[in-house]
Amino acid sequence: MEFEITPEEVSTLRRQGGEFTLLDVREPQEIAIAALPGAVNIPMGEITTRMQELDPEQHIVVVCHHGIRSANVAAWLQRQGFERVQSMRGGIDRWSKEVDPSIPTY
Repeated sequence: MEFEITPEEVSTLRRQGGEFTLLDVREPQEIAIAALPGAVNIPMGEITTRMQELDPEQHIVVVCHHGIRSANVAAWLQRQGFERVQSMRGGIDRWSKEVDPSIPTY
């Protein structure tokens, strides 16, 4: 499994009914501006104390604003034994530009 996944690939997974958890690691004030439906929100700063909310067997796609925080969280989760974790390249910003322009950019 590739470490990064594009927004287009995530969109295809959703359309095809692929089972995965979309983990948004942005802060609540960012979620209030732009959110992806169905995403689970655990801010990056809370991931170490809330990782038990995630299934280590599940495919997890981590998303943030531009892809930096999501890459850090995905790498950390992998070190904790989560084997099916990917970071969404370009974050919600790229999603807004390439998949769904109705999602605001900020």
